[in-house]
Amino acid sequence: MAWSAAHHREGVTIGLVPTMGALHAGHRALIKTARLFCDAVVVSLFVNPAQFGPKEDYSRYPRKPKADAALCKKEGVDVLFAPPVGEIYPDGFQTTVSVPTLAHRWEGEQRPGHFEGMATVVTKLLTLVRPTAAFFGQKDFQQAALIKRLVEDLNLGARVIVYPTVREADGLALSSRNVFLTPEQRRAAPALFQALKAGRAAIRTGGRSGAKIQQVMRKTLVAEPMARLDYLAVCNPDSLEPLRQVRDRAVLLGAIRIGRIRLIDNLLVTC
Repeated sequence: MAWSAAHHREGVTIGLVPTMGALHAGHRALIKTARLFCDAVVVSLFVNPAQFGPKEDYSRYPRKPKADAALCKKEGVDVLFAPPVGEIYPDGFQTTVSVPTLAHRWEGEQRPGHFEGMATVVTKLLTLVRPTAAFFGQKDFQQAALIKRLVEDLNLGARVIVYPTVREADGLALSSRNVFLTPEQRRAAPALFQALKAGRAAIRTGGRSGAKIQQVMRKTLVAEPMARLDYLAVCNPDSLEPLRQVRDRAVLLGAIRIGRIRLIDNLLVTC
């Protein structure tokens, strides 16, 4: 982007907030944080087909370009970068970026190819925008871990800043897909957060066995009949490998399905 090159020559720091649109309060928090850290803010809006599987909801993913543009204008965003698919993936495009060790479990197992698509488009956005810092939400914990790794491995130069998960009053993590929940499903949706909180409470009261903490979370989740479990895990926050014993810190990861809607969440816990 010529805009980025000109700003770099002038010593202007640039913050990038990558999104797939349908912006909500969680995105707004990222934009505000980027404004605190950087002189100029770019929000990218790109629903990336490469990170959706054949049975996933690419065509149904919420798209609200006018509302997104209005939110960005209200927040003083300098550039709203909304490229067409052909600009990101021109004819003949065949390169992919992968971070295999961090991607092979959890979301990577449930959604084959997802992280390759995500890593590829984030690499392209970082090379196009050349931000000083890029801002991501903690809700997508595994995604943030992968991005930190690829930025370091490929010397992409941006600082990766992860902002805490923004939640509804009942604890449900904000997500663009939440709009698809029926009222009954919406009442059931906080079950995942309740399960993660139960795991956190078990750790804080002295629980150290990963298997037992996982059992506590499962017991809490099964109390909600509408929730179908994909996984609940007790992991090392850096490697995302399962922990047999929690020593100083852990990340609790979870994913469930309620109807056709898939929800993910996590909690970082320090002993």
